Amino acid sequence: MRIAMIGTGYVGLVSGACFSDFGHQVVCVDKDADKIAALEKGVMPIYEPGLEALVAHNVDAGRLSFTTDLAEGVAGADAVFIAVGTPSRRGDGHADLTYVYAAAREIAQALTGPAVVVTKSTVPVGTGDEVERLIRETAPDAEVSVASNPEFLREGAAITDFKHPDRIVAGVEGVRARELLEAIYRPLNLNRAPLLFTTRRTAEIIKYAANAFLATKITFINEIADLCESVGADVQMVSRGIGLDNRIGPKFLHAGPGYGGSCFPKDTLALLKTAEDEQVPLRIVESVVKVNDARKRAMGRKVVKAMNGDVRGKTVALLGLTFKPNTDDMRDSPSISIIQALQDEGATIRAYDPEGTEQARTVLENVVFCDNPYAAANGADALVIVTEWDEFRALDLDRVAEILAQPILVDLRNIYSQEEAAQAGLSYHGIGQIGTAA
Repeated sequence: MRIAMIGTGYVGLVSGACFSDFGHQVVCVDKDADKIAALEKGVMPIYEPGLEALVAHNVDAGRLSFTTDLAEGVAGADAVFIAVGTPSRRGDGHADLTYVYAAAREIAQALTGPAVVVTKSTVPVGTGDEVERLIRETAPDAEVSVASNPEFLREGAAITDFKHPDRIVAGVEGVRARELLEAIYRPLNLNRAPLLFTTRRTAEIIKYAANAFLATKITFINEIADLCESVGADVQMVSRGIGLDNRIGPKFLHAGPGYGGSCFPKDTLALLKTAEDEQVPLRIVESVVKVNDARKRAMGRKVVKAMNGDVRGKTVALLGLTFKPNTDDMRDSPSISIIQALQDEGATIRAYDPEGTEQARTVLENVVFCDNPYAAANGADALVIVTEWDEFRALDLDRVAEILAQPILVDLRNIYSQEEAAQAGLSYHGIGQIGTAA
Protein backbone atom coordinates (compact mmCIF):
# COMPACT_ATOMS: atom_id res chain seq x y z
CA MET A 1 0.00 0.00 0.00
CA ARG A 2 1.32 3.48 -0.88
CA ILE A 3 0.79 6.02 1.88
CA ALA A 4 1.50 9.75 2.03
CA MET A 5 1.78 11.26 5.50
CA ILE A 6 1.31 15.04 5.49
CA GLY A 7 3.14 16.46 8.50
CA THR A 8 6.20 15.09 10.31
CA GLY A 9 5.33 16.22 13.80
CA TYR A 10 4.85 13.78 16.63
CA VAL A 11 1.81 12.01 15.17
CA GLY A 12 2.89 12.04 11.53
CA LEU A 13 6.44 10.85 12.05
CA VAL A 14 5.59 8.05 14.47
CA SER A 15 2.63 6.90 12.37
CA GLY A 16 4.59 7.03 9.12
CA ALA A 17 7.49 5.09 10.57
CA CYS A 18 5.20 2.43 12.03
CA PHE A 19 3.19 2.05 8.82
CA SER A 20 6.43 1.55 6.90
CA ASP A 21 7.48 -1.06 9.45
CA PHE A 22 4.31 -2.98 8.53
CA GLY A 23 5.59 -3.13 4.95
CA HIS A 24 3.73 -0.18 3.44
CA GLN A 25 5.51 2.29 1.18
CA VAL A 26 5.40 5.61 3.05
CA VAL A 27 6.39 9.14 2.07
CA CYS A 28 6.39 11.72 4.88
CA VAL A 29 5.81 15.29 3.67
CA ASP A 30 6.62 18.52 5.49
CA LYS A 31 7.06 22.14 4.40
CA ASP A 32 9.93 22.62 6.85
CA ALA A 33 12.99 22.04 4.66
CA ASP A 34 15.37 21.98 7.65
CA LYS A 35 13.31 19.27 9.34
CA ILE A 36 13.22 17.14 6.20
CA ALA A 37 16.96 17.59 5.65
CA ALA A 38 17.59 16.51 9.24
CA LEU A 39 15.33 13.47 8.90
CA GLU A 40 17.15 12.43 5.73
CA LYS A 41 20.34 12.47 7.81
CA GLY A 42 18.70 10.41 10.55
CA VAL A 43 18.27 13.29 13.00
CA MET A 44 14.91 13.18 14.78
CA PRO A 45 13.00 16.43 15.48
CA ILE A 46 11.54 14.94 18.68
CA TYR A 47 12.71 12.61 21.42
CA GLU A 48 10.77 9.35 21.44
CA PRO A 49 12.32 6.08 22.63
CA GLY A 50 13.01 3.73 19.71
CA LEU A 51 12.01 6.18 16.97
CA GLU A 52 15.46 6.89 15.58
CA ALA A 53 16.22 3.20 15.11
CA LEU A 54 12.77 2.52 13.61
CA VAL A 55 13.15 5.33 11.09
CA ALA A 56 16.68 4.28 10.14
CA HIS A 57 15.63 0.64 9.63
CA ASN A 58 12.79 1.50 7.27
CA VAL A 59 14.74 4.15 5.36
CA ASP A 60 17.47 1.55 4.78
CA ALA A 61 14.80 -0.93 3.64
CA GLY A 62 13.51 1.60 1.09
CA ARG A 63 10.02 1.76 2.60
CA LEU A 64 10.24 5.22 4.21
CA SER A 65 11.25 8.49 2.62
CA PHE A 66 10.89 12.24 3.23
CA THR A 67 10.14 15.20 1.00
CA THR A 68 9.06 18.83 1.03
CA ASP A 69 7.21 18.33 -2.27
CA LEU A 70 3.59 17.50 -1.44
CA ALA A 71 2.72 16.75 -5.06
CA GLU A 72 5.56 14.25 -5.23
CA GLY A 73 4.48 12.61 -2.00
CA VAL A 74 0.79 12.38 -2.90
CA ALA A 75 1.22 11.20 -6.50
CA GLY A 76 0.07 7.60 -6.77
CA ALA A 77 -0.81 7.28 -3.07
CA ASP A 78 -3.64 4.96 -2.09
CA ALA A 79 -4.13 6.83 1.18
CA VAL A 80 -3.15 10.34 2.21
CA PHE A 81 -3.06 10.99 5.95
CA ILE A 82 -3.34 14.53 7.27
CA ALA A 83 -1.24 14.76 10.44
CA VAL A 84 -0.59 18.47 10.78
CA GLY A 85 -0.86 20.53 13.94
CA THR A 86 -4.17 21.76 15.38
CA PRO A 87 -3.03 24.14 18.15
CA SER A 88 -5.43 26.12 20.28
CA ARG A 89 -6.46 29.26 18.45
CA ARG A 90 -5.37 32.44 20.16
CA GLY A 91 -8.18 34.38 21.71
CA ASP A 92 -10.95 31.79 21.90
CA GLY A 93 -9.38 28.35 22.47
CA HIS A 94 -10.92 26.71 19.40
CA ALA A 95 -8.71 24.26 17.53
CA ASP A 96 -6.89 26.13 14.75
CA LEU A 97 -7.65 24.19 11.58
CA THR A 98 -5.67 26.43 9.23
CA TYR A 99 -3.07 23.76 8.51
CA VAL A 100 -5.66 21.00 8.06
CA TYR A 101 -7.66 22.95 5.51
CA ALA A 102 -4.55 24.14 3.66
CA ALA A 103 -3.38 20.53 3.43
CA ALA A 104 -6.78 19.44 2.10
CA ARG A 105 -6.63 21.98 -0.73
CA GLU A 106 -3.06 21.06 -1.66
CA ILE A 107 -3.86 17.35 -1.59
CA ALA A 108 -6.80 17.90 -3.93
CA GLN A 109 -4.53 19.64 -6.42
CA ALA A 110 -1.91 16.89 -6.20
CA LEU A 111 -4.06 13.77 -6.53
CA THR A 112 -3.30 11.69 -9.63
CA GLY A 113 -5.85 8.94 -9.12
CA PRO A 114 -8.39 7.46 -6.71
CA ALA A 115 -7.44 7.90 -3.06
CA VAL A 116 -8.73 8.00 0.48
CA VAL A 117 -7.85 11.13 2.48
CA VAL A 118 -7.64 10.35 6.18
CA THR A 119 -7.62 12.95 8.94
CA LYS A 120 -5.28 11.76 11.69
CA SER A 121 -4.90 15.16 13.36
CA THR A 122 -7.11 15.75 16.38
CA VAL A 123 -9.96 17.83 14.99
CA PRO A 124 -13.38 19.04 16.18
CA VAL A 125 -16.53 17.30 15.06
CA GLY A 126 -17.50 18.22 11.51
CA THR A 127 -13.94 18.80 10.29
CA GLY A 128 -14.07 15.76 8.01
CA ASP A 129 -17.17 17.19 6.33
CA GLU A 130 -15.33 20.44 5.62
CA VAL A 131 -12.23 18.62 4.38
CA GLU A 132 -14.38 16.70 1.90
CA ARG A 133 -16.12 19.91 0.78
CA LEU A 134 -12.78 21.66 0.22
CA ILE A 135 -11.38 18.76 -1.78
CA ARG A 136 -14.45 18.52 -4.00
CA GLU A 137 -14.48 22.29 -4.44
CA THR A 138 -10.79 22.30 -5.46
CA ALA A 139 -10.88 19.12 -7.58
CA PRO A 140 -14.50 18.36 -8.58
CA ASP A 141 -13.57 15.32 -10.64
CA ALA A 142 -11.31 13.66 -8.07
CA GLU A 143 -12.22 10.15 -6.91
CA VAL A 144 -11.83 10.74 -3.20
CA SER A 145 -13.24 9.38 0.03
CA VAL A 146 -12.58 11.17 3.32
CA ALA A 147 -12.17 9.32 6.61
CA SER A 148 -11.29 10.10 10.23
CA ASN A 149 -8.69 7.97 12.01
CA PRO A 150 -7.76 9.64 15.32
CA GLU A 151 -4.53 8.66 17.05
CA PHE A 152 -4.24 7.50 20.66
CA LEU A 153 -0.49 7.66 21.18
CA ARG A 154 1.15 8.42 24.51
CA GLU A 155 4.37 10.38 24.26
CA GLY A 156 7.17 8.19 25.54
CA ALA A 157 5.35 5.00 24.55
CA ALA A 158 4.09 5.92 21.08
CA ILE A 159 5.62 3.09 19.08
CA THR A 160 4.28 0.44 21.45
CA ASP A 161 0.88 2.16 21.46
CA PHE A 162 0.78 2.20 17.66
CA LYS A 163 1.78 -1.44 17.27
CA HIS A 164 -0.25 -2.77 20.20
CA PRO A 165 -3.31 -0.50 20.36
CA ASP A 166 -6.30 -0.91 22.63
CA ARG A 167 -8.41 -0.09 19.60
CA ILE A 168 -8.28 1.51 16.15
CA VAL A 169 -11.08 3.98 15.44
CA ALA A 170 -12.02 4.66 11.84
CA GLY A 171 -14.79 7.05 10.85
CA VAL A 172 -15.90 6.31 7.30
CA GLU A 173 -18.81 7.24 5.05
CA GLY A 174 -18.49 4.55 2.40
CA VAL A 175 -17.28 1.06 1.51
CA ARG A 176 -14.14 2.21 -0.27
CA ALA A 177 -12.65 4.01 2.74
CA ARG A 178 -13.54 1.12 5.01
CA GLU A 179 -11.88 -1.48 2.79
CA LEU A 180 -8.72 0.58 2.41
CA LEU A 181 -8.33 1.21 6.14
CA GLU A 182 -8.95 -2.48 6.81
CA ALA A 183 -6.09 -3.29 4.42
CA ILE A 184 -3.75 -0.70 5.95
CA TYR A 185 -4.38 -1.92 9.48
CA ARG A 186 -4.53 -5.61 8.59
CA PRO A 187 -1.21 -6.37 10.37
CA LEU A 188 -2.70 -5.10 13.62
CA ASN A 189 -6.06 -6.72 13.05
CA LEU A 190 -4.34 -10.11 12.77
CA ASN A 191 -3.26 -9.55 16.39
CA ARG A 192 -6.94 -9.00 17.23
CA ALA A 193 -6.64 -5.27 17.83
CA PRO A 194 -10.26 -4.08 17.67
CA LEU A 195 -10.95 -2.06 14.52
CA LEU A 196 -14.00 0.05 15.32
CA PHE A 197 -15.80 1.56 12.34
CA THR A 198 -18.10 4.51 12.95
CA THR A 199 -19.28 7.60 11.12
CA ARG A 200 -16.73 10.40 10.68
CA ARG A 201 -18.40 12.67 13.22
CA THR A 202 -18.55 9.91 15.80
CA ALA A 203 -14.84 9.16 15.38
CA GLU A 204 -13.99 12.83 15.85
CA ILE A 205 -15.98 12.95 19.10
CA ILE A 206 -14.42 9.70 20.37
CA LYS A 207 -10.95 11.25 20.35
CA TYR A 208 -11.96 14.32 22.35
CA ALA A 209 -14.18 12.36 24.72
CA ALA A 210 -11.38 9.89 25.49
CA ASN A 211 -8.86 12.61 26.32
CA ALA A 212 -11.39 14.56 28.39
CA PHE A 213 -12.22 11.44 30.41
CA LEU A 214 -8.56 10.68 31.11
CA ALA A 215 -7.98 14.31 32.12
CA THR A 216 -10.96 13.96 34.45
CA LYS A 217 -9.45 10.88 36.13
CA ILE A 218 -6.18 12.73 36.74
CA THR A 219 -7.93 15.78 38.14
CA PHE A 220 -10.22 13.65 40.29
CA ILE A 221 -7.38 11.83 42.04
CA ASN A 222 -5.52 15.11 42.52
CA GLU A 223 -8.49 16.57 44.39
CA ILE A 224 -8.80 13.36 46.42
CA ALA A 225 -5.10 13.79 47.26
CA ASP A 226 -5.83 17.23 48.72
CA LEU A 227 -8.57 15.71 50.86
CA CYS A 228 -6.22 12.92 52.00
CA GLU A 229 -3.68 15.49 53.15
CA SER A 230 -6.35 17.35 55.10
CA VAL A 231 -7.83 14.32 56.90
CA GLY A 232 -4.69 12.22 57.35
CA ALA A 233 -5.17 9.52 54.70
CA ASP A 234 -2.87 8.11 52.00
CA VAL A 235 -3.87 8.85 48.40
CA GLN A 236 -1.65 6.06 47.05
CA MET A 237 -3.66 3.48 48.95
CA VAL A 238 -6.90 5.21 48.00
CA SER A 239 -5.82 5.07 44.34
CA ARG A 240 -4.98 1.39 44.64
CA GLY A 241 -8.21 0.66 46.47
CA ILE A 242 -10.42 2.23 43.84
CA GLY A 243 -8.24 1.16 40.90
CA LEU A 244 -8.71 -2.50 41.77
CA ASP A 245 -12.36 -2.04 40.85
CA ASN A 246 -12.55 -3.27 37.24
CA ARG A 247 -15.14 -0.63 36.46
CA ILE A 248 -12.59 2.08 37.29
CA GLY A 249 -9.13 0.61 36.62
CA PRO A 250 -5.75 1.78 37.95
CA LYS A 251 -4.51 3.90 35.05
CA PHE A 252 -4.41 7.71 35.29
CA LEU A 253 -5.04 7.56 39.04
CA HIS A 254 -1.60 8.73 40.16
CA ALA A 255 -1.74 11.99 42.09
CA GLY A 256 0.68 14.68 40.99
CA PRO A 257 1.09 18.31 39.98
CA GLY A 258 -1.54 18.27 37.21
CA TYR A 259 -1.64 17.24 33.57
CA GLY A 260 0.13 19.01 30.72
CA GLY A 261 1.44 18.14 27.28
CA SER A 262 0.27 18.54 23.72
CA CYS A 263 -3.12 16.82 24.07
CA PHE A 264 -5.09 17.13 27.29
CA PRO A 265 -4.93 20.93 27.76
CA LYS A 266 -5.62 21.64 24.08
CA ASP A 267 -8.25 18.97 23.56
CA THR A 268 -10.32 19.66 26.68
CA LEU A 269 -10.43 23.33 25.73
CA ALA A 270 -11.40 22.58 22.13
CA LEU A 271 -14.14 20.21 23.31
CA LEU A 272 -15.52 22.93 25.56
CA LYS A 273 -15.56 25.42 22.70
CA THR A 274 -17.42 22.98 20.45
CA ALA A 275 -19.97 22.34 23.18
CA GLU A 276 -20.33 26.08 23.75
CA ASP A 277 -21.03 26.62 20.05
CA GLU A 278 -23.68 23.90 20.20
CA GLN A 279 -25.11 25.35 23.46
CA VAL A 280 -24.51 22.02 25.20
CA PRO A 281 -22.89 22.60 28.61
CA LEU A 282 -20.06 20.26 29.62
CA ARG A 283 -19.78 21.30 33.24
CA ILE A 284 -17.58 18.39 34.32
CA VAL A 285 -14.98 19.10 31.65
CA GLU A 286 -15.16 22.81 32.41
CA SER A 287 -14.37 22.12 36.06
CA VAL A 288 -11.52 19.80 35.11
CA VAL A 289 -9.84 22.54 33.07
CA LYS A 290 -10.18 25.13 35.85
CA VAL A 291 -9.02 22.80 38.62
CA ASN A 292 -6.00 21.59 36.65
CA ASP A 293 -4.89 25.11 35.73
CA ALA A 294 -5.09 26.17 39.38
CA ARG A 295 -3.29 23.07 40.64
CA LYS A 296 -0.03 23.71 38.82
CA ARG A 297 0.58 27.03 40.51
CA ALA A 298 -0.69 25.60 43.81
CA MET A 299 2.23 23.15 43.66
CA GLY A 300 4.55 26.15 43.72
CA ARG A 301 2.84 27.32 46.91
CA LYS A 302 3.25 23.80 48.32
CA VAL A 303 7.00 24.11 47.86
CA VAL A 304 6.98 27.52 49.55
CA LYS A 305 5.13 26.09 52.55
CA ALA A 306 7.56 23.18 52.79
CA MET A 307 10.32 25.80 53.05
CA ASN A 308 8.64 27.44 56.05
CA GLY A 309 6.70 29.93 53.94
CA ASP A 310 9.64 31.98 52.69
CA VAL A 311 11.75 31.32 49.59
CA ARG A 312 13.04 34.85 48.94
CA GLY A 313 16.74 34.70 48.28
CA LYS A 314 16.74 30.89 48.48
CA THR A 315 17.60 28.33 45.83
CA VAL A 316 15.17 25.63 44.76
CA ALA A 317 16.38 22.65 42.70
CA LEU A 318 13.85 21.05 40.34
CA LEU A 319 14.23 17.58 38.86
CA GLY A 320 12.19 17.06 35.71
CA LEU A 321 10.88 19.82 33.45
CA THR A 322 8.97 18.00 30.70
CA PHE A 323 5.29 17.29 31.27
CA LYS A 324 6.02 13.55 31.54
CA PRO A 325 9.06 11.26 31.30
CA ASN A 326 10.50 9.86 28.05
CA THR A 327 9.75 12.97 26.03
CA ASP A 328 11.32 16.38 25.48
CA ASP A 329 7.87 18.03 25.26
CA MET A 330 7.49 21.14 27.44
CA ARG A 331 4.02 22.13 26.23
CA ASP A 332 1.85 23.12 29.22
CA SER A 333 4.20 21.31 31.57
CA PRO A 334 3.41 21.80 35.28
CA SER A 335 7.06 22.79 35.79
CA ILE A 336 6.43 26.08 33.97
CA SER A 337 3.76 27.28 36.41
CA ILE A 338 5.65 25.91 39.42
CA ILE A 339 8.83 27.76 38.47
CA GLN A 340 6.92 30.96 37.78
CA ALA A 341 5.22 30.77 41.17
CA LEU A 342 8.54 30.24 42.95
CA GLN A 343 10.25 33.02 41.02
CA ASP A 344 7.39 35.37 41.89
CA GLU A 345 8.15 34.64 45.55
CA GLY A 346 11.81 35.53 45.05
CA ALA A 347 13.39 32.08 44.64
CA THR A 348 16.35 31.22 42.43
CA ILE A 349 15.80 28.10 40.31
CA ARG A 350 18.25 25.40 39.33
CA ALA A 351 16.91 22.54 37.22
CA TYR A 352 17.82 19.29 35.52
CA ASP A 353 15.93 17.22 32.94
CA PRO A 354 17.34 14.20 31.06
CA GLU A 355 15.96 15.23 27.64
CA GLY A 356 14.01 18.46 27.92
CA THR A 357 16.67 21.08 28.59
CA GLU A 358 16.87 22.52 25.08
CA GLN A 359 13.09 22.82 24.82
CA ALA A 360 12.95 24.25 28.35
CA ARG A 361 15.38 27.02 27.42
CA THR A 362 12.80 28.36 24.97
CA VAL A 363 10.02 28.71 27.55
CA LEU A 364 11.78 29.34 30.88
CA GLU A 365 13.70 32.44 31.91
CA ASN A 366 16.29 32.99 34.63
CA VAL A 367 16.76 29.29 35.28
CA VAL A 368 20.17 27.68 35.78
CA PHE A 369 20.22 24.37 33.90
CA CYS A 370 22.39 21.64 35.37
CA ASP A 371 23.98 18.50 33.95
CA ASN A 372 22.74 16.00 36.56
CA PRO A 373 20.47 15.78 39.63
CA TYR A 374 23.26 16.25 42.14
CA ALA A 375 24.60 19.37 40.45
CA ALA A 376 21.10 20.85 40.74
CA ALA A 377 20.77 19.84 44.41
CA ASN A 378 24.23 20.97 45.50
CA GLY A 379 23.79 23.89 47.91
CA ALA A 380 20.06 24.27 47.21
CA ASP A 381 17.59 24.95 50.00
CA ALA A 382 15.12 22.32 48.75
CA LEU A 383 14.93 19.59 46.11
CA VAL A 384 11.65 19.21 44.18
CA ILE A 385 10.80 16.22 41.99
CA VAL A 386 8.38 17.38 39.30
CA THR A 387 8.62 14.69 36.58
CA GLU A 388 9.08 11.00 37.34
CA TRP A 389 11.99 10.13 35.04
CA ASP A 390 13.38 6.67 35.80
CA GLU A 391 16.78 8.06 36.79
CA PHE A 392 15.15 9.93 39.67
CA ARG A 393 13.79 6.71 41.18
CA ALA A 394 17.12 5.60 42.62
CA LEU A 395 18.72 8.81 43.86
CA ASP A 396 21.32 8.46 46.62
CA LEU A 397 19.21 10.14 49.29
CA ASP A 398 22.09 10.18 51.75
CA ARG A 399 24.13 12.13 49.23
CA VAL A 400 21.18 14.41 48.51
CA ALA A 401 20.80 15.20 52.21
CA GLU A 402 24.51 15.88 52.51
CA ILE A 403 24.75 18.35 49.61
CA LEU A 404 21.50 20.26 50.19
CA ALA A 405 21.82 23.44 52.25
CA GLN A 406 18.49 22.55 53.85
CA PRO A 407 17.38 18.87 53.95
CA ILE A 408 13.98 19.39 52.28
CA LEU A 409 12.60 17.00 49.65
CA VAL A 410 9.31 17.88 47.94
CA ASP A 411 8.21 14.84 45.95
CA LEU A 412 5.35 15.84 43.63
CA ARG A 413 5.22 12.32 42.12
CA ASN A 414 5.38 10.23 45.31
CA ILE A 415 8.44 8.34 44.08
CA TYR A 416 9.84 7.99 47.59
CA SER A 417 8.33 7.26 50.97
CA GLN A 418 8.53 9.29 54.15
CA GLU A 419 10.44 6.40 55.74
CA GLU A 420 13.14 6.40 53.04
CA ALA A 421 13.54 10.15 53.28
CA ALA A 422 13.63 10.13 57.09
CA GLN A 423 16.38 7.50 57.13
CA ALA A 424 18.50 9.87 55.03
CA GLY A 425 17.67 12.80 57.30
CA LEU A 426 15.40 14.53 54.82
CA SER A 427 12.20 16.39 55.61
CA TYR A 428 9.74 14.80 53.17
CA HIS A 429 6.70 16.41 51.55
CA GLY A 430 4.73 14.22 49.15
CA ILE A 431 1.29 14.44 47.52
CA GLY A 432 -1.80 13.24 49.36
CA GLN A 433 0.08 11.56 52.16
CA ILE A 434 -0.23 11.64 55.94
CA GLY A 435 1.77 14.48 57.43
CA THR A 436 2.43 16.26 54.12
CA ALA A 437 -0.49 18.67 54.04
CA ALA A 438 -0.20 21.62 51.72
